[in-house]
Amino acid sequence: MTNRPGLSDQFDHLKNILDPLPSLAVAFSGGVDSSLLLAAAVDALGSRVVALTADSPVHPAREIRTAIAIGSFLNARHILVRTDEMDHSAFRANTANRCYVCKKIIFKRLMAVAADLGIAHLAHGVNRDDFNDYRPGLRAAAEMQVMAPLVDAGLSKADIRRLAKARGLPNWNRPAMACLASRIPYDTAPSHSLLARVEAAERVLEDLGLRGGRVRCHGDVARIELPAGEDMVRVLSAECRNQIVQGVKTAGFTYVALDLEGYRQGSMNAPLATRDDG
Repeated sequence: MTNRPGLSDQFDHLKNILDPLPSLAVAFSGGVDSSLLLAAAVDALGSRVVALTADSPVHPAREIRTAIAIGSFLNARHILVRTDEMDHSAFRANTANRCYVCKKIIFKRLMAVAADLGIAHLAHGVNRDDFNDYRPGLRAAAEMQVMAPLVDAGLSKADIRRLAKARGLPNWNRPAMACLASRIPYDTAPSHSLLARVEAAERVLEDLGLRGGRVRCHGDVARIELPAGEDMVRVLSAECRNQIVQGVKTAGFTYVALDLEGYRQGSMNAPLATRDDG
């Protein structure tokens, strides 16, 4: 059996991939993946790195604040970039190709900002495990030649969390997050009011300490997904249940449902397996 590389070896390998670059812009969401990438880039390239964070109603405000905090923690140059996905009719159509359209919009905007700074390379924090889900945005990144250093380094999500913890990143164990449009069924337009309703409902869960949950929007119904475990039991207690129901209804939903299957990545993609878009 081949010995698994040590943490320092894996992190050094990642830095060695970045080291030859004259400069680099990192598409930085504030999640653990892009945070580890930014940390490695700062270690390898120093001031020749800039973190670019897409800022629009599609991205939860708490995630933007986390990105700002992590960027500051790493002493990285950090720029919020207005991406305005909602201005594009192809994005609002919310077809099964929405993620592809979204990434095209975001990467085009980030690349333009990077070019203005004299930076030719843009990298994002996709990891090896991301290819296990339906993610058309990865095709957009490949077409636009966005670098994927974590993939090049062979890093899984578990590897990244271990490396982030060893590097001292405060968000090493933060649950994965995706854009708010991923909470809305395909072919339903993600309006500003709908995105705000979902964000407010998920804020209720987070304020109660329910980490990693999702509020999937089905018209007036909020379908709550929570990771399997103690949280699923906790929400059935009268006190917690009442707080969730009251908070989610205040956010704008009429009905509040708990999904007994629990949280699973990309659950809104399930209908794609039974439909044919020609």
